[in-house]
Amino acid sequence: MTSIGPTLPRLVIFDLDGVVYRGEHAVPGAAELIAALHRAGCLVRFATNNSMATRDEFVTRLASHGIAATRDEIVTSTSATIDHLRAHLPEVRRVLTVGADGMLTAFRAAGYEATPAAEAAPADYDGGPLSTTYDAVVAGIDPRVDYRRLGVAAAAIRAGARFIATNADARYPTPHGFMPGAGSIIAALRVASVADPLVIIGKPEPAMFLAILERAGVSPADALAIGDNPDADIVAARRAGIRSVLVLTGVADPAMVESLEGERRPDMVAPDPAAVAGLLGLSLG
Repeated sequence: MTSIGPTLPRLVIFDLDGVVYRGEHAVPGAAELIAALHRAGCLVRFATNNSMATRDEFVTRLASHGIAATRDEIVTSTSATIDHLRAHLPEVRRVLTVGADGMLTAFRAAGYEATPAAEAAPADYDGGPLSTTYDAVVAGIDPRVDYRRLGVAAAAIRAGARFIATNADARYPTPHGFMPGAGSIIAALRVASVADPLVIIGKPEPAMFLAILERAGVSPADALAIGDNPDADIVAARRAGIRSVLVLTGVADPAMVESLEGERRPDMVAPDPAAVAGLLGLSLG
């Protein structure tokens, strides 16, 4: 491993699951690394493809791991989707959501008329026309997704609703292994509606990182992204022009690193947060 450079980056963007924690368990050294960056005067942001929880819930979750974060330091794929709709599709007001309660809460708090797919379809829904039209279907990870929810969402898209994906992760890490990610739901809706998403917001698309840079007033050259997923975090950093560190505390392992090429190849690899601190010339003591 080589040093990142003679000076610290002005902004460090962390992925969450697999980098700061994994499930309910903290990644050792992550809290200390974040605290050291704060002491050194670096801006810290957290960018997650997880659409299931609100930003306030992530603040509470980080606090449980000894990390002090503010709501404005956190960008989720749901909050980034809301920002995108406001900026690019201001006419969208009535939204059908395929996702967890956190997505629904965030959309309603942002002033949207949001209806979960579970409520939009009657128990005997058979794929026919819906009684309500929607401006957009926003789909993310939904642990309770079922055939009926997919059916009503696909029907809404076929009826003219914009198809928006919060992210398209193929799998979702848990403490015990991997579960299907939002990408599996997006794929099912793509097939059932015969339509591609109008936009996919989350990583590996660069929209989240670019929005963070703009709001922070930091150039890509002065930022660093730390992630565990080459297909999401590292590709997004490449596309945004940001240097990246791949940590081996989540999706990636040493065997995978050997095969990484092109956009999936990070600038640096570190086994854990303590090693990242070494790359940055920081002491965790």
